[in-house]
Amino acid sequence: MPEKDAEIILGIETSCDETSAAVLRGEREIRSLVISSQADLHSRYGGVVPEIASRAHLESLLPAVHEALAGAGVGYGELDAVAVTRGPGLIGSLMVGLTAAKAISFALEVPLLAVNHLEAHIYANFLRFEGLEPPLVAFVVSGGHTVLVFMPAHRRYQVLGETLDDAAGEAYDKVARHLGLEYPGGPAIDRLARHGDPEAIPFPRAVMHDGTYNFSLSGLKTAVVNYVNRQRDSGKPFSVEDVAASFQAAVVEVQVHKITRAARETGVGKVVLAGGVAANRCLREKLEKALEGKGIGLYYPPIELCVDNAAMVAALGWRMLKEGEVS
Repeated sequence: MPEKDAEIILGIETSCDETSAAVLRGEREIRSLVISSQADLHSRYGGVVPEIASRAHLESLLPAVHEALAGAGVGYGELDAVAVTRGPGLIGSLMVGLTAAKAISFALEVPLLAVNHLEAHIYANFLRFEGLEPPLVAFVVSGGHTVLVFMPAHRRYQVLGETLDDAAGEAYDKVARHLGLEYPGGPAIDRLARHGDPEAIPFPRAVMHDGTYNFSLSGLKTAVVNYVNRQRDSGKPFSVEDVAASFQAAVVEVQVHKITRAARETGVGKVVLAGGVAANRCLREKLEKALEGKGIGLYYPPIELCVDNAAMVAALGWRMLKEGEVS
């Protein structure tokens, strides 16, 4: 059992299709982390079904909390605060986590910390890297969001650019579904792309040189669908691996270009990746290569902290508690 020399925070995350609970001690000591994925429930639909997600959270959340507390070796009475995702996310899913967190906070008479989901993804990096501090540029990229942010200090943000239509993860899922791949589409396409030619098909690079930091993937997604349909309708064979590699190359090339330019123009020495798509092998490798030799460090969390998880929620909650920002 940990000594009471640091705050012990219970984190709860139910924004989409992962039910997660974690116990954090102090700023970055993860005492336990439980993630219950719903991927199998949603795979037959090719995407998350909100009603199914919220019902699954109802079944999984309290067992996840109990498992997290047991894994951390602490009881409810030892908690100093409860941090929970308040949004953005699916309203039904969010309500499950928020209701549980409010009940625990009320019963224990401890602070409730209502956390922004996207901001929490950024704070997953502070769990992993002890010496990491702002200023930095953060690229938050997931199934529902694609946002490029300048972070001059802790909890201070300037949005540089965001998606004009589809988020990166959403585009990956839609392309994967059209190719007959499993859900979630990001890992499936990333695996296939390793065996394909990224230059085989000249898919468009939208808004790459428009002078903004925005992203657009709707046209690229349509170009992939049209290409596949043309090949199928004409009976011409095509390589799924080449489609995956060429699609991913088009996505990543624009991302790397804009992230690198943002780091250069803001004058920061650090770039962090955050969100589920931050686990993408191609994005990490291409961005590392682009930043190499420029005096700019690249940081990204381990896979288990890229996906939606309660440890990142507790980490941001700890920062909010220190700043007195209690719900």
